[in-house]
Amino acid sequence: MVKVEKDGYVSAEEEIKIENHSKSYKEKKAKEEAKRKAEEEQARKKEEAERKAEEERAAKEKAEEERKARLGAEGENALSKAEQYSDSMKMSKAAIYDQLVSEYGEQFSAEAAQYAVDNLKADYNENALAKAKEYQESMQMSPAAIRDQLTSQYGEKFTASEADYAIKHLNN
Repeated sequence: MVKVEKDGYVSAEEEIKIENHSKSYKEKKAKEEAKRKAEEEQARKKEEAERKAEEERAAKEKAEEERKARLGAEGENALSKAEQYSDSMKMSKAAIYDQLVSEYGEQFSAEAAQYAVDNLKADYNENALAKAKEYQESMQMSPAAIRDQLTSQYGEKFTASEADYAIKHLNN
Protein backbone atom coordinates (compact mmCIF):
# COMPACT_ATOMS: atom_id res chain seq x y z
CA MET A 1 0.00 0.00 0.00
CA VAL A 2 1.34 3.41 -0.94
CA LYS A 3 1.56 6.08 1.68
CA VAL A 4 0.53 9.51 0.56
CA GLU A 5 2.12 12.38 2.42
CA LYS A 6 -0.13 14.95 4.12
CA ASP A 7 0.19 17.43 1.32
CA GLY A 8 -1.03 14.84 -1.29
CA TYR A 9 2.36 13.98 -2.74
CA VAL A 10 4.11 10.64 -2.82
CA SER A 11 7.64 10.55 -1.52
CA ALA A 12 10.45 9.72 -3.95
CA GLU A 13 11.05 6.51 -2.07
CA GLU A 14 7.40 5.49 -2.40
CA GLU A 15 7.42 6.49 -6.06
CA ILE A 16 10.35 4.12 -6.73
CA LYS A 17 8.50 1.32 -4.93
CA ILE A 18 5.42 1.92 -7.07
CA GLU A 19 7.49 1.99 -10.25
CA ASN A 20 9.35 -1.23 -9.33
CA HIS A 21 6.09 -2.95 -8.44
CA SER A 22 4.58 -1.85 -11.74
CA LYS A 23 7.59 -3.14 -13.72
CA SER A 24 7.53 -6.42 -11.82
CA TYR A 25 3.81 -6.81 -12.52
CA LYS A 26 4.26 -6.04 -16.23
CA GLU A 27 7.19 -8.50 -16.50
CA LYS A 28 5.16 -11.19 -14.77
CA LYS A 29 2.22 -10.63 -17.12
CA ALA A 30 4.53 -10.66 -20.16
CA LYS A 31 6.07 -13.96 -19.05
CA GLU A 32 2.63 -15.46 -18.47
CA GLU A 33 1.51 -14.32 -21.93
CA ALA A 34 4.65 -15.74 -23.56
CA LYS A 35 4.13 -19.05 -21.76
CA ARG A 36 0.47 -19.16 -22.82
CA LYS A 37 1.43 -18.48 -26.45
CA ALA A 38 4.14 -21.16 -26.37
CA GLU A 39 1.68 -23.70 -24.95
CA GLU A 40 -0.88 -22.80 -27.62
CA GLU A 41 1.76 -23.17 -30.35
CA GLN A 42 2.86 -26.52 -28.94
CA ALA A 43 -0.75 -27.74 -28.84
CA ARG A 44 -1.32 -26.52 -32.41
CA LYS A 45 1.81 -28.34 -33.63
CA LYS A 46 0.75 -31.53 -31.83
CA GLU A 47 -2.71 -31.38 -33.42
CA GLU A 48 -1.14 -30.78 -36.84
CA ALA A 49 1.24 -33.75 -36.42
CA GLU A 50 -1.64 -35.99 -35.33
CA ARG A 51 -3.74 -34.85 -38.30
CA LYS A 52 -0.88 -35.52 -40.73
CA ALA A 53 -0.22 -38.95 -39.20
CA GLU A 54 -3.90 -39.84 -39.55
CA GLU A 55 -3.93 -38.65 -43.18
CA GLU A 56 -0.80 -40.70 -43.94
CA ARG A 57 -2.28 -43.78 -42.26
CA ALA A 58 -5.52 -43.41 -44.23
CA ALA A 59 -3.64 -42.90 -47.51
CA LYS A 60 -1.45 -45.93 -46.85
CA GLU A 61 -4.50 -48.03 -45.98
CA LYS A 62 -6.29 -46.88 -49.15
CA ALA A 63 -3.23 -47.64 -51.30
CA GLU A 64 -2.97 -51.11 -49.75
CA GLU A 65 -6.66 -51.77 -50.42
CA GLU A 66 -6.24 -50.61 -54.02
CA ARG A 67 -3.17 -52.82 -54.44
CA LYS A 68 -5.02 -55.78 -52.95
CA ALA A 69 -7.99 -55.22 -55.27
CA ARG A 70 -5.69 -54.85 -58.28
CA LEU A 71 -3.78 -58.02 -57.44
CA GLY A 72 -6.87 -59.99 -56.51
CA ALA A 73 -6.37 -63.73 -56.43
CA GLU A 74 -2.73 -63.52 -57.52
CA GLY A 75 -1.78 -61.53 -54.42
CA GLU A 76 -3.69 -63.83 -52.10
CA ASN A 77 -2.21 -66.92 -53.75
CA ALA A 78 1.29 -65.46 -53.43
CA LEU A 79 0.62 -64.74 -49.76
CA SER A 80 -0.59 -68.31 -49.23
CA LYS A 81 2.58 -69.69 -50.86
CA ALA A 82 4.73 -67.33 -48.80
CA GLU A 83 3.09 -68.65 -45.62
CA GLN A 84 3.86 -72.21 -46.71
CA TYR A 85 7.51 -71.39 -47.37
CA SER A 86 7.85 -69.62 -44.02
CA ASP A 87 6.03 -72.25 -41.99
CA SER A 88 7.41 -75.42 -43.57
CA MET A 89 10.83 -74.41 -44.88
CA LYS A 90 11.63 -71.58 -42.40
CA MET A 91 12.79 -69.30 -45.21
CA SER A 92 13.95 -65.69 -44.95
CA LYS A 93 11.93 -62.81 -46.36
CA ALA A 94 14.38 -62.34 -49.26
CA ALA A 95 14.44 -66.06 -50.06
CA ILE A 96 10.63 -66.24 -50.04
CA TYR A 97 10.42 -63.26 -52.39
CA ASP A 98 12.98 -64.80 -54.74
CA GLN A 99 11.12 -68.13 -54.75
CA LEU A 100 7.81 -66.40 -55.48
CA VAL A 101 9.16 -64.50 -58.52
CA SER A 102 11.56 -67.16 -59.83
CA GLU A 103 10.97 -68.52 -63.31
CA TYR A 104 11.95 -71.89 -61.80
CA GLY A 105 9.70 -71.33 -58.80
CA GLU A 106 6.23 -69.87 -58.46
CA GLN A 107 6.44 -67.23 -61.25
CA PHE A 108 4.32 -64.63 -59.48
CA SER A 109 4.60 -61.00 -60.55
CA ALA A 110 7.03 -58.86 -58.58
CA GLU A 111 4.09 -56.84 -57.25
CA ALA A 112 2.26 -59.95 -56.03
CA ALA A 113 5.43 -61.29 -54.40
CA GLN A 114 6.07 -57.95 -52.70
CA TYR A 115 2.48 -57.88 -51.46
CA ALA A 116 2.96 -61.38 -50.07
CA VAL A 117 6.17 -60.68 -48.14
CA ASP A 118 4.82 -57.33 -46.92
CA ASN A 119 1.72 -59.00 -45.50
CA LEU A 120 3.25 -62.25 -44.30
CA LYS A 121 3.08 -62.65 -40.54
CA ALA A 122 6.38 -64.43 -39.96
CA ASP A 123 8.99 -64.38 -37.22
CA TYR A 124 12.16 -64.30 -39.29
CA ASN A 125 14.33 -64.48 -36.17
CA GLU A 126 12.73 -67.82 -35.33
CA ASN A 127 13.02 -68.97 -38.96
CA ALA A 128 16.75 -68.15 -38.89
CA LEU A 129 17.12 -70.02 -35.59
CA ALA A 130 15.36 -73.10 -37.01
CA LYS A 131 17.68 -73.06 -40.05
CA ALA A 132 20.73 -72.60 -37.82
CA LYS A 133 19.74 -75.61 -35.72
CA GLU A 134 19.31 -77.67 -38.92
CA TYR A 135 22.84 -76.76 -40.02
CA GLN A 136 24.25 -77.45 -36.57
CA GLU A 137 22.56 -80.84 -36.19
CA SER A 138 22.75 -82.21 -39.72
CA MET A 139 26.03 -80.74 -40.93
CA GLN A 140 27.86 -80.11 -37.62
CA MET A 141 28.79 -76.58 -38.77
CA SER A 142 30.49 -74.03 -36.54
CA PRO A 143 28.53 -70.95 -35.44
CA ALA A 144 30.64 -68.75 -37.77
CA ALA A 145 29.97 -71.02 -40.75
CA ILE A 146 26.27 -71.15 -39.88
CA ARG A 147 26.12 -67.36 -39.70
CA ASP A 148 27.82 -67.11 -43.10
CA GLN A 149 25.34 -69.58 -44.59
CA LEU A 150 22.37 -67.76 -43.07
CA THR A 151 23.41 -64.36 -44.48
CA SER A 152 24.84 -65.51 -47.81
CA GLN A 153 23.15 -64.25 -50.97
CA TYR A 154 23.75 -67.77 -52.31
CA GLY A 155 22.42 -69.33 -49.11
CA GLU A 156 19.50 -68.47 -46.88
CA LYS A 157 19.52 -64.65 -47.32
CA PHE A 158 18.62 -63.77 -43.75
CA THR A 159 19.56 -60.31 -42.48
CA ALA A 160 22.61 -59.90 -40.28
CA SER A 161 20.43 -59.17 -37.24
CA GLU A 162 18.31 -62.30 -37.85
CA ALA A 163 21.48 -64.40 -38.16
CA ASP A 164 22.90 -62.83 -35.00
CA TYR A 165 19.70 -63.72 -33.15
CA ALA A 166 19.94 -67.31 -34.38
CA ILE A 167 23.59 -67.71 -33.34
CA LYS A 168 22.92 -66.12 -29.95
CA HIS A 169 20.05 -68.58 -29.25
CA LEU A 170 21.52 -71.61 -31.00
CA ASN A 171 22.20 -73.61 -27.83
CA ASN A 172 19.11 -72.55 -25.87
